[in-house]
Amino acid sequence: MSVLEVNDLHRSFGGIHAVDGVSFTLEEAEILGVIGPNGSGKSTLFNLLTGVVAPSSGDIRLRGKSIAGLKPYRIARAGMGRTFQIPALFTNMTVRDNLYAAIVEGDWKNAPGRAGQVLDLMNLAPVRGELASSLSGGQQRLLEFGRVLMRDPDVILLDEVAAGVHPTLRATILGAVSQLQSEGKSFVVIEHDMEMVRAICQRVLVMDAGQVVAAGTFGEIASNKGVVEAYLGVPAE
Repeated sequence: MSVLEVNDLHRSFGGIHAVDGVSFTLEEAEILGVIGPNGSGKSTLFNLLTGVVAPSSGDIRLRGKSIAGLKPYRIARAGMGRTFQIPALFTNMTVRDNLYAAIVEGDWKNAPGRAGQVLDLMNLAPVRGELASSLSGGQQRLLEFGRVLMRDPDVILLDEVAAGVHPTLRATILGAVSQLQSEGKSFVVIEHDMEMVRAICQRVLVMDAGQVVAAGTFGEIASNKGVVEAYLGVPAE
């Protein structure tokens, strides 16, 4: 059984078909990239997967159980977590307390140990007592990633997690993803950095106008004329 199954997913806003018949699967310990031009439906897809918006039709199954249309907190508890393009942190709280807040209704007994592991993985241990507002933009992305990991999800959605991040912090993110994958975690990654997609993704979906227009390995989609057309807006020669 695939860890995540998306079947004929649709979401319309008035006459705009933001997600139009998207289907895919995500396997255990797989990193799946989602790329496409701005406005292609990538962020709406993530919003559907995490319950921020409900689908107009279609189904989403996490480990065989339908989560389509559930509230975000129920999907999070079922085992899916996500980052956002703009980190949503408690800026007046410390780094460590931001991690604790991520599992406020969860496993408090093991929270300190879990937080210590996450701080080490994200290289945030030296600033654990600092306010989140004092962190650099890249460190805030690391902290948001860490907050997701506090819940130990099966599926992790990363929305341009390395955008604008210093190369050193970017290496921390990539190292964390690699380690988590080796531990069996599965990822769906929205990313504009094609070098990062090439480096970490086993498969790639290309979206345009709400639809998946190509799928395959990075090499396969890079040589696909339809992908070039989607990005450039002109037929590929």
